[in-house]
Amino acid sequence: MPNNKSAERRMRNSARKQVQNRSISTRLHSLEKRYLQLVGAGKKDDAAKAFQAVSSALDKAAKTGVVPRSRASRKKSRLALRFNGIK
Repeated sequence: MPNNKSAERRMRNSARKQVQNRSISTRLHSLEKRYLQLVGAGKKDDAAKAFQAVSSALDKAAKTGVVPRSRASRKKSRLALRFNGIK
């Protein structure tokens, strides 16, 4: 338990931020999973739209600090390679 007012405030803030970050992370995971399913099925048009959504979400998450910028860039790069592999 916190011992002073500022510690109480920090605890409340960190709990609120944790919920928000978890929400964003879950959304990223869902978008990525949907994209990979489309790529696996070979649906190029739908996969292109899904890639755009995943890419945008990764950039926003990196901007707010939910995921590191390098991880977002790496994921975008690898997802793009999969997209380019669709025949």
